[in-house]
Amino acid sequence: MEALLHPDFPFDRSTPTSAPSACWVGPRHLAGDDGCLYDAVADALAELGWTSLTIVRGRQEWDEVPEDRQVLRSTVLHISPDTLRWAQWVLPDEPFDLGSLPIAWQVSARTDTSSSLAQWSAYFTPDVPGEVLVGFLVALDARGQPAAPLGSSELVLDAVAAHGWLRDIDQPGVRAMDPTFASHIRLGEVPPLIQDADPLALVAEADEAVLAGWQAWAEPVFGAGYLWAASFGASVPHDLVAAFADTLSSTALVLRRVLPESTQDRLLRAPAD
Repeated sequence: MEALLHPDFPFDRSTPTSAPSACWVGPRHLAGDDGCLYDAVADALAELGWTSLTIVRGRQEWDEVPEDRQVLRSTVLHISPDTLRWAQWVLPDEPFDLGSLPIAWQVSARTDTSSSLAQWSAYFTPDVPGEVLVGFLVALDARGQPAAPLGSSELVLDAVAAHGWLRDIDQPGVRAMDPTFASHIRLGEVPPLIQDADPLALVAEADEAVLAGWQAWAEPVFGAGYLWAASFGASVPHDLVAAFADTLSSTALVLRRVLPESTQDRLLRAPAD
């Protein structure tokens, strides 16, 4: 299954290559995930006190010894202490793609413990910088009511504008991009398969207004494929997306050993020693 993030420009997978040594690089929105997106996020969640559970699904014949069991899918679920929010590492399962990039992390929240259904979900592919996803999760962890609406879309646009990103001339109220036009964030129609508890997100007809959610992506070379993508369900509070946007557009350098092949020539580097 596949959810098209931007139907006019299909995604291509990017294969990171190893840098000779660790270095500080920027801008971070083009720096990739250093090949350790799971570890970066899992370590941060452990520090926040979230519990991790490994979910293994497989097949075993009646006469088969346990060590020969065929593991078909294996994911890791991280749950907050109040169980109102969770983050699932789904890359081994690859349940569906965002464009042509597999989903790596799915983050969800619910209103109360009486319901097992998520009020909203957000999806992140590989090469989303780990620092950015951690910033989003720290903001989510600090929120008393993770599913309650807060703020307006201006919070997101103001966050990136504060770091020098430009509002779109034609759509200044819903879209912005970095000064090199490589990375974008916009409020618009939610792609198919992006889960949201609001039924209007699922039942709107073709000629009806649809609920809008935030999407972000990096396209280092126009038309040559995307580096990463993120999609937020329509009910994700604007202040949480603003936390993601603020960290994404930050001008602070990040430490990297592995650089994306598609952006190596566009990154500024400084020795890490």
